[in-house]
Amino acid sequence: MVTSRSLVTPTSNPLLERALREKLGRRNEAGGGLGELEPLALRLGMMQNTLKPRFHAPQLLVFASDHGIAVDGIAGPRRRPTEELVHQLLTNRLPITVFARAMQLELSVIDCGIAVDLPAHDRLMMRKIAHGTRNARVTQAMSVELAHAAMRAGMEIGDKLPGNMAIFTGLGTGSNESAALILARLADCPVRDLVVSGPEMNAERLAHLLLVAQAAQARHRDITDPIEVLAAFGGFEIAMMVGAMLMAASKRQLLMVDGLPACAALMLASRIAQAVTDYCVFCRSNPHRGLDQALNLFRASALLELGLDTMDGTGAALAWPLVRSAAALLTEVADGEDPGPSQPAPLQ
Repeated sequence: MVTSRSLVTPTSNPLLERALREKLGRRNEAGGGLGELEPLALRLGMMQNTLKPRFHAPQLLVFASDHGIAVDGIAGPRRRPTEELVHQLLTNRLPITVFARAMQLELSVIDCGIAVDLPAHDRLMMRKIAHGTRNARVTQAMSVELAHAAMRAGMEIGDKLPGNMAIFTGLGTGSNESAALILARLADCPVRDLVVSGPEMNAERLAHLLLVAQAAQARHRDITDPIEVLAAFGGFEIAMMVGAMLMAASKRQLLMVDGLPACAALMLASRIAQAVTDYCVFCRSNPHRGLDQALNLFRASALLELGLDTMDGTGAALAWPLVRSAAALLTEVADGEDPGPSQPAPLQ
């Protein structure tokens, strides 16, 4: 992981930032202000280190795994088994797959640790570390060695993926709860703020969820090292996203982060290489109040608010055209007859 720390560089570049702001200023003079697209366009230029950010072969990555803590009955009444959701993803039976196809996003599902073995599929990556994690309330969800193995697998995925943009999202029974435990420990905030879905949440279910989560916290009360926190509270899909995010950021790629598990992975990645957050924009696909708290931890807001209540990744797929439009603002609108250079002129 030391290698990743040295490879992920901050996007800060005062000369380029000034040139981007001047270019956006000329857009304003010609066509008027474009609100939040302008700071987004600025960030995209900084990420790609160019006055003309462009995207190709965008990816939508769904990292799937099961969690041992789910045996304590924490899954909500509407929760379907992980393998069923994956099957629906692979057979185009969910809105996210329709949107991905419409937005020309390449959808891949990564089996990081689903409890059952799935048949082969051309959009399914078999990277199973184990058949689910152990129960974090009773013991470590995974060993530190398995955590490192999952992160290395994620780095390999990130290294081989085509394109320069990826949507990151997690899926699995117990995934949100595992993410909440990781975020609560790393950010030193109440786990209740991360597991409560909203004011309408059933009081008995919330009480049971808190009982299980707080028991897991007590079991691992002395653990603070980020990798040990990951091992204690689990999530093969979270661990694999950490590695993939680090690799993507090291190649100056855009990361679109959607959902609580992806936020937990980003928090872990930022503890290894702080600059990884420079390459992120945040999205949301549901109104879960815990996600509000997770976004607050990054001092961020979702790129697009549509009142969705659906699978993580859906909001990011719908927000992708905004990102492309922000890049086009710098790349496709010519300055007169000359489209201009891709790098700023040197300071005099």
